[in-house]
Amino acid sequence: MIVVTGATGGLGGATVEHLLRRVPADRIGVSVRDTAKARHLADRGVRVRQGSYEDPATLRDSFAGAEQVLLVSGNDPAADMVALHRNAIEAAVAAGARRILYTSQHGAAPGNPYRPSDIHLATEAILGDSGVAWTALRNGAYGPLDQVLGPWQRTGVIAQPADGPVPYTDRADIAEATAAVLAGDRSFDGPVTLTAPTAVTFDDFAKIASDLTGHTIKRVVLDDEQWVADQITNGVPEQVARLMLTWYQAARAGHFAEADPLLTELLGRAPRTAADRLAADIAT
Repeated sequence: MIVVTGATGGLGGATVEHLLRRVPADRIGVSVRDTAKARHLADRGVRVRQGSYEDPATLRDSFAGAEQVLLVSGNDPAADMVALHRNAIEAAVAAGARRILYTSQHGAAPGNPYRPSDIHLATEAILGDSGVAWTALRNGAYGPLDQVLGPWQRTGVIAQPADGPVPYTDRADIAEATAAVLAGDRSFDGPVTLTAPTAVTFDDFAKIASDLTGHTIKRVVLDDEQWVADQITNGVPEQVARLMLTWYQAARAGHFAEADPLLTELLGRAPRTAADRLAADIAT
């Protein structure tokens, strides 16, 4: 059995949908905080059990019978995510899982200023000491482009801090590839990188957007502290704004610049490009 955590969230839920196209439903289980939100999966034959990273006992029960467990990483900036991930890993080992897969981060490396990088590296170290086979899926940045670029369609300006090349990746492609890894015959040991094949900058986005719209979209580089102040004015908590600032700092230092062909290989087709995604956003 393959058990997926976070199956009522975006990435976990999409991964389960792709798994259902590859393996029988009775070979899939999900571990979720609120089983009522996974009723649509239970109705299709997926085993649904309650499990929380904060409660190892529920996790062990929800992982029972699993050959593989997909641990979707948490993102609560106020929580001790390394400790919570340790709970999940230990529960998967106790349940007898033969392989643990974990959604890590592209560019996770010592010295990366983006703070979640340290969480992912620490979790990967725990996996390495777990005594079972493991795979860390170092996923490319797959957040919605309107969150990355800001309200450029309204303002005609991409006004963000200095950046660097990033292979912005479609979450749907990541989910499909994750299901391919879980359901496939090929084993991946340790960290693997899943990204779109080409890294782009905000300057590139401005050119793409200009070509798509027929209007000049400008790229304006904001001072870091001014950007933080603007975010706070717009209602973003300062802690969150400063966390996101470290992402821009990591991008311009080149920590996300390297793309990888594995996603294309797993999909058997070209992943969606930044231009594809931007065009779709404009159409909606």
